[in-house]
Amino acid sequence: MAKYDYDLVVLGAGPAGEKGAVQAAYFKKKVAIVEREPAPGGAAVHTGTLPSKTLRETALFLSGYRQNELYGVSVNVDPKLAAPRLLSRKDAVVESEVERFRWNFERHHVTCIRGMAKLLDAHTAEIEVRNGATLRVTAEVFLIATGSAPFHPPTIPFDDPGVDDSDEILKMDKMPASMTVLGGGVIGCEYATMFAAMGVKVTLVEGRDRLLPFLDLEMGARLSDAMKALGIDILLKEKPLGAKRVEGRGIVCTLESGRELDSERLLVASGRTGRTKDLGIEAIGVEVDKRGYVVTDQNYRTKVPNIYAAGDVIGFPALASTSMEQGRVAVCHAFGLTYKDHMSTLLPYGIYTIPEVSSVGLSEEECETKKVDYVVGRALYRDNARGKIIGDKDGVIKLVFDRGSRKLLGCHIIGDRASELVHIGQTVIILNGTVDTLIEMVFNYPTLGETFKYAAYDALGSMTAQK
Repeated sequence: MAKYDYDLVVLGAGPAGEKGAVQAAYFKKKVAIVEREPAPGGAAVHTGTLPSKTLRETALFLSGYRQNELYGVSVNVDPKLAAPRLLSRKDAVVESEVERFRWNFERHHVTCIRGMAKLLDAHTAEIEVRNGATLRVTAEVFLIATGSAPFHPPTIPFDDPGVDDSDEILKMDKMPASMTVLGGGVIGCEYATMFAAMGVKVTLVEGRDRLLPFLDLEMGARLSDAMKALGIDILLKEKPLGAKRVEGRGIVCTLESGRELDSERLLVASGRTGRTKDLGIEAIGVEVDKRGYVVTDQNYRTKVPNIYAAGDVIGFPALASTSMEQGRVAVCHAFGLTYKDHMSTLLPYGIYTIPEVSSVGLSEEECETKKVDYVVGRALYRDNARGKIIGDKDGVIKLVFDRGSRKLLGCHIIGDRASELVHIGQTVIILNGTVDTLIEMVFNYPTLGETFKYAAYDALGSMTAQK
């Protein structure tokens, strides 16, 4: 007779939970996954990654962004129809991905339980299912993959229908004339550009002195310029004190400088917190930090040896891509499987703003900090045949090489298909490729990928020049 009901019980059916559950099931472990929402997928499917990126693509289409100039066609967005069309496309994509999750669980014989789980001890969970009934399950290993939730500053009236966090904004029923966005991180910048492309007057407020400081400085500056060209008013080194509804003015946000911003809608993108409340994990010895994130080691194991955590619930980098890998690594470590024992430290970042930005590896600033003798090569989309065809005049690919070894150290792209193209750079870096590797490669013509060759030529010129 088995000691436990399951080998593995996963809490949360988002990207980390799905991949962790299926990975264990693939190796013939008995697995159950617990999800409190009606459908699997987590924030990535329902409120974050896929919906926002679908809205971005739909906004680009509906607004005629770039096509206006290419074909001389004037596209006017009907505010009454824009939101329903945006949301209908989003719903179709979400439904399709939810079905993929369910199919994946079914074909791997993962038991799905709808309910809210609480850990009673290291091997026992009590699950509140429908009608207030409870179910107890035991497991050799638990994987916490409950994700994160938007942080709500106490000075913001989230009960006002005109105030949204990054989850709620997707439920809007009409396009506003104006919007204030608090927070110049990834989420804030993505939504700011999306709504600006749809004709909304957007003001973006950021407390730091630059947007997205983890980006290469040049790429961040180029993105900022592109956002301003979209009509976005960017206010840096400004902190919000609070917001309230004022008759005749809409939502009024007061800044520390004393400035007041009036807008029809307010989007608060002030970071996120781990969904760990009511899980009971602190009572059994699992450490949680002040933002609610679970603390783990490099194998995603908590201080309770048989309890692991992965995905947004452990904090940075909180990407769907890394969450999936973390779930796999955690489960392989838990059961001693040698299939996957670590996650790559070379992580690509995709920022789905308009224009798109993506990067992998070292930036110029990081090279300077590390005292690396580096060389930069650039290629512009406007000099590329495919770039001319699609009408992207502002796209840039920037490659950072080590002068001595000639190896590629970093790849930074702004422009159409940046998040796809960056994987060329990622592959070259992983394989220790050099400037010569890219010059020797033959690229399809016309393609944006060909810009890699010309960025490499540009860097080669600097390498061979006299210092």
